[in-house]
Amino acid sequence: MQQDLTNDETVEAVRAFNRFYTARLGVLEQHLYASPYSLTEARVLYELSQREHVTATEIAAELGLDAGYLSRIVQSFDKAGLIKRTPSPADRRQHLLSLTAKGRASYAKLERSSQQDVGRMLAALAPDDRAEIVAAMATIQRTMSSTQHPPPILREPRPGDIGWIVQSHGAFYAAEYGFNAAFEALVAQIAGDFLAKHDPSRERCWIAEYKGVQAGSLFLVDAGGGMAKFRLLLVTPQARGQRIGRRLVDEAIAFARRSGYRGITLWTQSILVAARGIYQQAGFKLVGTEPHRMFGPELTGETWELTL
Repeated sequence: MQQDLTNDETVEAVRAFNRFYTARLGVLEQHLYASPYSLTEARVLYELSQREHVTATEIAAELGLDAGYLSRIVQSFDKAGLIKRTPSPADRRQHLLSLTAKGRASYAKLERSSQQDVGRMLAALAPDDRAEIVAAMATIQRTMSSTQHPPPILREPRPGDIGWIVQSHGAFYAAEYGFNAAFEALVAQIAGDFLAKHDPSRERCWIAEYKGVQAGSLFLVDAGGGMAKFRLLLVTPQARGQRIGRRLVDEAIAFARRSGYRGITLWTQSILVAARGIYQQAGFKLVGTEPHRMFGPELTGETWELTL
């Protein structure tokens, strides 16, 4: 006979664990990790740090927050100089939110405090106990997530996917950053060259799929001299917050190692804050910058490298 998961004893067990864990993390305090921010404000900062441009509506939907409550948080962030707001090209009634340099610094400080506090908590445990806790948390996350949406998957491109990559890059960067047709032409050239003559043993394209539709892409190609090169990393706005960009990068790095490359290089733009954050977390180092107007607006191109 299947156990009734809604009985009083089971419900109370979950509630007791929640009380224990929230107290242990300190989230019941007025401010999180001795910062000026509440738990909700810290989570909003996190969402802003993971996305280059996002609307308040998207954040409210992602976090299940009341629109009025989120609006007050956004106003306080704006007053403190943590964010900048620009009209959305797709809907002038909406504003695209992004972190300022001050906002990124504030989030970085909060992130360091979080890492240190959780690190201290885990340091008091034996290694086997730490491993058991992490495994239990993974089980909770996996089990509860499976009742909502299937997790994103990475797969090889299918017929039509390369065209989708070109169209998505052209439309997204024109809407978000005002890039001109020269950018779409470059994307089409990169994608077309890959489709026509890539070496499957040393070059790959990954398509991220979420809720049954394309949600992201990344190419890894041979750059010569034992180096690989990342091209055309993209995560659609609808799929942000699922760590798809990091999964694509991690998968490509693992493939590059298996293929015997000595390192990976990439070229990106300084305005792409979320992508730059992914590269930094993966261990890439900034090795060069160059201002240009190849795609219309004034930009700063950046070269990053990772030694394998």
